[in-house]
Parts: sequence; structure tokens; C-alpha cells
Amino acid sequence: MTKTNSTLADIAKVLRDHQRFTIMSHIRPDGDALGCIIALGLTLRDMGKEVTLWNEDGVGEKFHYLPGWETVSKPPAEPVDVEVAIALDTASRLRLGQTTLNAVKSAKLWINIDHHISNEGYGDLYYIDATAPATGQILYELIDSAGFPLTPRIAENLFAAISTDTGSFQYPNTTARTYEIAAALIRAGVKVGDLSQKMYESYPLRRINLLRALLNVLKISCDGRVASFVLTQQMVDELGVLPDDNEGLIDTIRAIDGIIVAAFIEELASEGKVRISLRSKDPRVDVCKICQQFRGGGHTLAAGARIRGAVTEVEEKVLTAICNEITN
Repeated sequence: MTKTNSTLADIAKVLRDHQRFTIMSHIRPDGDALGCIIALGLTLRDMGKEVTLWNEDGVGEKFHYLPGWETVSKPPAEPVDVEVAIALDTASRLRLGQTTLNAVKSAKLWINIDHHISNEGYGDLYYIDATAPATGQILYELIDSAGFPLTPRIAENLFAAISTDTGSFQYPNTTARTYEIAAALIRAGVKVGDLSQKMYESYPLRRINLLRALLNVLKISCDGRVASFVLTQQMVDELGVLPDDNEGLIDTIRAIDGIIVAAFIEELASEGKVRISLRSKDPRVDVCKICQQFRGGGHTLAAGARIRGAVTEVEEKVLTAICNEITN
């Protein structure tokens, strides 16, 4: 499903006709979010544009393999005037983060490019393709169709964006077109072996220690169809882990035979909230629908939310909602 009030050609025209751009992505950024803003930033700079890249949480060390990662900064404390503001891979404007939103004093134009089905279409120009497995795939189509620069550094960021958001090209929404784009990016200079090793085989030891601790609290519920674990603030403090360390660990329990939905439940003590990430292996069990009950969103098979409350109470509510969705 595609929701749009503009074409990629319309967006390309804006990119050609304007000079100053601020590109942003969602809090707790993943490979798709960061790969996209860096790729577009590099493209626009190669076109002679002035570009600022913001992310409220910055770039974690696990993403330092992305060429140009150092060009991403946290938004300034003082508001600034922006010519063109671009939100990539961000389902709602609020997901950019309050500090980021406050930093935009004014903007002549807002552009919103995304692949989340829960994106309602904010911005002056928006292009949301929920059939795309990654925003990186949409961004490649934009760059390619417009004839914009595609250097090896840009290609690596786009490849990382697509690979990480498709589970290394394993998820069901991966299409023939996805593989065709990957091939084009390889021809543009991506060294697949080197990049894949950095993405999937270069984890710090503390991440393995975290996985071991989480497996010790693994819970199987709903007649063996739901697997979940809870990361408490106490565990974070004891293990000394960073927020990026838990990315992708949910796939370990999602892979258990017979499991339909996996849930990662993380206590955010400083915010008084609990972060949930859900993954489904059955499109009939829509985890986006579940997360929308808690003001979250995402995709049919992958979604998340932040819920105010104690971690034990949130865990009970979420697991009940998951089991109800499976049963129904």
C-alpha cells in the first residue's frame, strides 16, 4: 500500500531546486534510519547542497561502520530556521524526538519519506510505500530515477539500510526488486563480505553477556506461541550495556520453532516508560495493530511502542494483548 500526495519526481525537484536541507530520523535509530539519512546527506552534498543531519540519540558505536556516520549530530539546543526539513523512516513526527522538533524553529517545506504502514502522511510532501521492506529501498528508487550521485559510500549506506531492515534479505516483504537493487548497489561499489562482517559479525562481548542474561529470564506463554524477555534497569546497570546492544536480540527468540510472536520488553527508568518491540512470524497476527493499542505502530510483522507504567504491569498488559490477537 502506498500513501502519497507527491511523486518521487516531485520530491526530486524540491531537492534540485533548494539549497539548504536538514535531514532527520527517529529516536533509537536502526540501520535503515541512519543509513538513509547519511546516504541522502552524501548525495545532496555531492550535488553542492548545504546539509545538516540530526538524530536525537546520535549514532551508537555499533553503526560506526557506516561511511559518513560522523556527519550525524544531535540537534542543537537553540531553534534554527530550516529551508527544507526531511524526515526519513519515521512513522510520526513525534518519533523524531522532542529536542529535534524544538530545534526546528521554522521550515519552508517538510518532506516525509517512509515505509511504515502506520505513517498517516505528515509534511508538505510525503511518500509512504508500506510494500517496501525498507525506507532505503524507496530512497534508492528516488536517487536512481532522478539520476542523482550514487558513490560507493552512498551505496554502502543504502545497502546497510536495506539489509538490516530485511533481516539480511530474509523477511517476507523482501521482493525480487529488493535483490535487484542490492545487485545495483554492489555494482556501485559495495563490498558485501566486508560490510556484512561489520554489520553482523562485530558485536562487543557485553552484548553476548546481555543475551545470556535475557535468556535466563525467557518466558514462553500463550500455549507455547509467545516468547518474551524483559530487560530491567537493574540488568542494564549490572551489565553496563548500551542501548544499541539489544538491537536484534529479539530475533533469537523469534526463531524458536512454534513461536508466533516474540516480545522484547525494556524498562526505561529515566523516562518512566517501558519500550516494547514485537515481531510476528504470521501475517494473520498483526503486531502493528497490537502496538497501536498502546499508541505505537510499525509494520504487520514488526512494531513497537513506548508505554508509561511499571515494567511488570506493562509486561502483563502486552502479553495479554498478544495472546488475545493470536487467539482471535
